[in-house]
Amino acid sequence: MAERMTEIPSATYRLQLNRNFTFRDAAAIVPYLSALGISHCYLSPYLRARPESSHGYDVIDHNALNPEIGTPEEYEHLINELHRHGMGQIADIVPNHMGVMGSDNSWWLDVLENGEASDFAEFFDIDWDPIKDELQGKVLIPILADQYGNELETGKLKLVFDHERGEFGIFYFQHRFPVDPAEYPRILGPHSEKQEKFDPNHEGFLELQSISTAFGHLPGRRGLSVEQRAERNREKEVQKRRLAAVFTRSPEIQEFITRNLELYNGEVEDPRSFDLLHELIKTQAYRLAQWRVAADDINYRRFFDINDLAALRQENEVVFQNTHRFTLALVAQGKVDGLRIDHPDGLYDPAAYFRELHDQFTIALADQNQKFYIVAEKILTGREKLREGWPVNGTTGYEFSNLVNGLFVAQNAAERMDRTYRSFSGTLPDFADLVYSCKKLILKVGLASELNVLANLLTRIALANRHTCDFTLNSFRSALAEIISCFPVYRTYITREDVSTEDRRYVQQAVAAGKKRSNAADLSVFDFIQRVLLQEFNGSEPEFYKRAICRFAMKFQQVTAAVMAKGLEDTAFYRYHRLTSLNDVGGNPGKFGTTVEEFHRANLERARLWPHSMLSSSTHDSKRSEDVRARINALSEMPPSWRLHLNRWSDWNRSKKSRIEGGMAPSRNDEYLLYQTLVGMWPAEPLDDAGWIKFCERIEQYMLKAAREAKEHTSWANTNQAYETALSSFVTGILDRSCRNLFLSDFSNFHRQVARIGAFNSLSQCLLKMTSPGVPDIYQGTELPDFSLVDPDNRRPVDYALRQELLKGLQSRDQGPDSLTAIRALIRSPESPALKLFLSWKILSLRRANRGLFQYGSYVPLNVTGSNARHVVAFARKHEERSLVIAVPRLCESLLGDGRETLCEEQLWKDTSVELTDSTVRCFHDLFTGACVTVEGGAASRRIPLSGVLQSFPVVVLLSEAFSKPTRE
Repeated sequence: MAERMTEIPSATYRLQLNRNFTFRDAAAIVPYLSALGISHCYLSPYLRARPESSHGYDVIDHNALNPEIGTPEEYEHLINELHRHGMGQIADIVPNHMGVMGSDNSWWLDVLENGEASDFAEFFDIDWDPIKDELQGKVLIPILADQYGNELETGKLKLVFDHERGEFGIFYFQHRFPVDPAEYPRILGPHSEKQEKFDPNHEGFLELQSISTAFGHLPGRRGLSVEQRAERNREKEVQKRRLAAVFTRSPEIQEFITRNLELYNGEVEDPRSFDLLHELIKTQAYRLAQWRVAADDINYRRFFDINDLAALRQENEVVFQNTHRFTLALVAQGKVDGLRIDHPDGLYDPAAYFRELHDQFTIALADQNQKFYIVAEKILTGREKLREGWPVNGTTGYEFSNLVNGLFVAQNAAERMDRTYRSFSGTLPDFADLVYSCKKLILKVGLASELNVLANLLTRIALANRHTCDFTLNSFRSALAEIISCFPVYRTYITREDVSTEDRRYVQQAVAAGKKRSNAADLSVFDFIQRVLLQEFNGSEPEFYKRAICRFAMKFQQVTAAVMAKGLEDTAFYRYHRLTSLNDVGGNPGKFGTTVEEFHRANLERARLWPHSMLSSSTHDSKRSEDVRARINALSEMPPSWRLHLNRWSDWNRSKKSRIEGGMAPSRNDEYLLYQTLVGMWPAEPLDDAGWIKFCERIEQYMLKAAREAKEHTSWANTNQAYETALSSFVTGILDRSCRNLFLSDFSNFHRQVARIGAFNSLSQCLLKMTSPGVPDIYQGTELPDFSLVDPDNRRPVDYALRQELLKGLQSRDQGPDSLTAIRALIRSPESPALKLFLSWKILSLRRANRGLFQYGSYVPLNVTGSNARHVVAFARKHEERSLVIAVPRLCESLLGDGRETLCEEQLWKDTSVELTDSTVRCFHDLFTGACVTVEGGAASRRIPLSGVLQSFPVVVLLSEAFSKPTRE
C-alpha cells in the first residue's frame, strides 16, 4: 500500500491529462512542481473516456484507466514519483454522466440491445414511458445528420454481423446500435428464392434454424420479472455463441448470412430495397432520429444539452457501487488522496450522494485513521451558501475567483462604463432580464424535451386529484418555463425528508417572479406547482401520490441547474459585454466589482465554515484566464480613454465590415467583445510572422465560438455562414499587419498602459489567493502570466521546460550574494514572466513549511490609513506564536500616472500605513527581501508604513519574529 499524504493539501496544481499529456508527462514535471511548493497534483479525469477525448469528462468505463493517458505501470510510476517528493494526488471524478454513442460504452450498448430488460436499464436516467406513443419502451437516439429516411435510403445505416461474437448491429459511421437478439430470426430466415434452394437438411442450416427458434423464444423487453430478465440475458449469450460457432465452421452459413446482409442493406437506386432494414429498426429498443429532434423528444437525461453524455442515476446503490469501485480501491491503496466531484448539481440528491461517498471512504480508510479531502464543483450565486450538512471540505473555488477578481474593478466607474457600452453597442439590457430571456430561449430550443418530461409528470400528478385535474399540459409547460427561467440559483436541494428555509425562499421567489411575468388567464397553476415543489401535503394523500410529487420535485431541481448553466454561462455571458472580466463561471456581470469589506467578510466566513475550500483564479472552465481578466479589469479605471479609443478604432475599422442580409456584420456588440478580447490577449512580446498568424487564429476561433454561444446571429445548431464569414473577415482584417494599419499601432500604444496595470493586478490577485483561508489551486501554466481564453484555448500545451529553467534561475539567484540586486531587476519589469513565478514560489514554499498557519490560522482584516488607503487590501494570518501580514495594491491606474512605470516608489506610498491589531510583535521580516521591518507607534496605535516595504517589492508579505529569519549569503 502506498504511503498516504497529508489529508489537507497545502496547494494544488491542476493538470489536464489527455493523449498529448500523459501519466508519463505528468511524472516528468513532479520534481518541478515539488520545487515550486505544490503539495498535491490535481488531475483531470483519467478513467477510460471516449477515444481522443481532450478533457476526460466523457467517461465510458469507470473501472479502468484511460489507455490513451497511460498504462497501469505508468500510472504507478506517477504515484511513486509523487510520493517520492512528498506529494499527493487529487482526482477529478465524473459521477453525473457517461459518454455514450460510438461503439465502446458496454453499459449503454446493453441498454440499446435489451431495452428495459437490460441489467443496466436503471443505470441511466431514461423515461421509458414518454408522452409519445412511438417512444414507449424505447430510447430516442438523436444521432443522424439528416432526416432518418434520407440517411436510410442513402445507405448510411448498415446492418453488420460480428462473426466472432455472433452479434448483429446497425452501424452509422462509427456508431454501433445492437440489434435486439429476439429479432435475429428476422435476419436469419430466407429472404430470396435462391436461399430457399439451400438443402433444408444441411447440418448447418438445421443448427441455424434451432438457433433462430431459440432467439425467437427469448422473453421480451418490457414487464419482465427478475427471473425472466436473468433468463433472457443468459440465454441470448448462449445462442450468440452458437451462432458464431456455426458461422465459423460452415461456408454455406457464411454465404447465407452475407447474402441476407446484402438484402437488408439495400441499393441506393431502389428506395424500396431498404424496407427490410427499416422494419428491423422499428422493432428495436431505440429510435434513430436526426440530431435536431433531441430538443423536443429526447427521453434520456443528458449533461446539459449534450446528446452523447447520458446521465447516471447515482441514487441507485448498484450504480454508485459500479461507478466508484475502482476509485475506492485507489483510495484504499493510498494512490488517491482527495477528490473533486464534477457537477454534483446534476445528481438526483447531492447530499445523499456525498453522505454515501463519505461512508464508503470511511470504510476504505478504516485501518488508516485518516480523513479524506473532497471538494464539490458547486457554483454559488449571489448570497447562496454551500450547504453546511454536506460532508465535503468546500467548493472548487469559483466564488473566490469572482470575489478576488472584483477587487480590481473600479466600482465608481459603473455608470461611465454603462454609457460607453450603450453608446457603442446600441444596447444595455438589464442583466437579470437578459438571463431570464436566455433561459427561456434554452427551454425552447435546447432543453425543451426536459421541460416536456416535467410537464408530463406534473400532468399525471394533477390528474390523480379532482381538485387539480383540470390543469392542462400546456398550462403546466408555460408555468414551468416561467418558474425555471426566474429561478434565482442553480437548484434547490429539497428531499422527501427536508425542505429547508433557504430552499423554500428560492422556490417562493421563483414562483412569484414567474407568476408576475406570465400572461396566463388562470394563475392558480403557479400556486399548485409551488405546493408540489415544496411537498405541502394535507395528510390524506395516498403514498403513491406523495412519491410522485417527490419524484417531480427532485427531477425539477436537476432541470433548473442545467437551464441556469446553459442560459447564464453559455448564452447570457456571450451577449452582455459591459466588462467581460466579470463574465465568468459563478460570476454576476450585473454586479460591478467587490469592496474590500465584502472581501474580508467572505474570507472570515470561509475561515469559520470551510477553511479548506479550494481557492481558484483560473480553471479549465474559466471563460478567461486570471491574467486576461486582470488586464480587462484595468478598463474600469480608465473609462474616458477607453471610450475615446473605442470610437477611434470603430471609425478606422468600419471598412473591414461586410454587408449581409440584415445589415452590417459583425454587430456592434460583437465588435465591442472583440476589442476587450484583444485587451486581454495582446501578446506581451512582439511575435514573428508564424506566432502572429497563430495568435490571429486563436482570436478568430474564439470570436466564432462566442458568436455561436450567444445564439443571436449564428449558433451551433443553425450556423449563419454569411455572418461567420463576415466576422472572420473582420478579425483578420483589423489584425492584418502586412500593410499600413492605424488600428494596430494605436491599439499597441494604448495597451502598454493596460498591460502594466494588469501585471500589478495579477501579482496582487495571486498573493491574495495564496494567503486567504483555503487551499490555493494553480491551473496548469498560470504560475507564469497566461493569456488564455475559454476551452479549447486554455488546453494548449504548457512549456514546462521554460518554467523549470526560470525557476532554477530564480532559486540560484535568491540564494546568491546578489539576491537583492536580482529582486530589484525583477520589480523594474512588472510584466516579466519571472516576477509572478518568483512570487508563487516564495509563498508556496512558505505555505508548505507552515501548514498549521495556513490551514488553521485565524484571519484578521487590517485597516489601512493614509492618502492611498483605498488602493490597499491588508490582513493578517495568525496561528499560535506566528503572525503573517499581507498587503497588496489595487486600482493602481491613478497611481501610475505621469508615466510612472512601477508602484515600487517610496514617495508614492508616503503616509499610507497598515494598522496592526497584535501588540506583541515588535518587528517583521520581509519574505522577499529578508529585510527587517520595524513596527512604528505605541501600544495603542501600532502600524507598518508601506512606503518602505512597497518600494522593495510590488506586494507585501511580512513574517513575525516567531518565524526563523530568512538568511542570505
